Amino acid sequence: MLFSSLVFLWYFLPAVFLLYFITKNLHIRNGVLLAASLFFYAWGEPKYVILMLVSIGLNYFFGLWIGRMQSKHRMRLAVTTCVFLNLLLLGYFKYFNFAVEIANSLLSRFAGGAHTLSFREIALPVGISFYTFQALSYVVDVYRGTIQAQKNIFHLALYISFFPQLIAGPIVKYHDVCEQIGNRQCTAEGMAYGIKRFSYGLAKKMLFANTFAATVDWMMEKPLAQLGTVNAWMLAVLYTLQIYFDFSGYSDMAIGLGRMLGFHFGENFEYPYISRSITEFWRRWHISLSTFFRDYVYIPLGGNRYHAIRNIFIVWLLTGLWHGASWNFIFWGLFYGVLLFIEKTLFKKKLQKIPAPICYIYTMFFIILGWALFYFTDLNALW
Repeated sequence: MLFSSLVFLWYFLPAVFLLYFITKNLHIRNGVLLAASLFFYAWGEPKYVILMLVSIGLNYFFGLWIGRMQSKHRMRLAVTTCVFLNLLLLGYFKYFNFAVEIANSLLSRFAGGAHTLSFREIALPVGISFYTFQALSYVVDVYRGTIQAQKNIFHLALYISFFPQLIAGPIVKYHDVCEQIGNRQCTAEGMAYGIKRFSYGLAKKMLFANTFAATVDWMMEKPLAQLGTVNAWMLAVLYTLQIYFDFSGYSDMAIGLGRMLGFHFGENFEYPYISRSITEFWRRWHISLSTFFRDYVYIPLGGNRYHAIRNIFIVWLLTGLWHGASWNFIFWGLFYGVLLFIEKTLFKKKLQKIPAPICYIYTMFFIILGWALFYFTDLNALW
């Protein structure tokens, strides 16, 4: 169920608001939101709501277990096991066939094609990347002692399944909303801001993103060899605009819906296309994902203190893989890893001395190239 669909706007959302606001009891309101979230997720994929419930149960029990442990060694073993099981679920549904493709390629090259592995028909559950990362942040924060383990499974279930940020984020850390789940206020001011923010996001999606997408699809109907240089660049620019208005539009709608219901989510986009460097761009684009990898991968690996170059490339390899199971996403992640490495080691503060228009042109040039790499799963078509 998409936020921009008539079913969501005319039936689901009014029904949720009606049931939510006719009661003042916060526990009942949380129950309404949890039931609505599970229904929202089950609307398109009824069987995969079971997978979400498995994820909720897995992280709830591991969170309690880790929270009760006294031994650091056992806590480390438990959190490692929990992270592995979460990533195993994500890996099976998102990367199994990609792994089979790689394995078959290696077998074909080194074993003469013997023992070719079979692909499976596996549908990717909607939002699995987002809610898995949220669950991981909860368990890791319990291990770190940043938060207490949640004893109320319904609170944790609401956090993981909450429908406003389930499809396209932002990725919300548990310590940012745990207090709001148990104690929040819905005000007229918050409702007004939420409606305005949701409307902005809906306009971005319907008026801009969909229009750019239709043009991109129309251009892609023709053979790529007939596009020519100017049209090829126009295609890349249009997709650059499409993906921003689409993704930031969904984030705006999620933030707006959350505010209407009394939740405060952090910003996910801060005008990324006005950036003057690739480093600045990634401080402004998909902020919740960047901070997740910074807090749970980059810094634990050593950050800037130990093996910074290695850490940068690990983070960006994982960032590329997170976006999709295809070689172009891996190359897209490594593309940004190389650019950020160059900026951090060669340019450092030199970019600040270059005139702003030149920095802007440099940044947008590589961003547009990056989105072309992101768009084309066929690398020959990209070339």
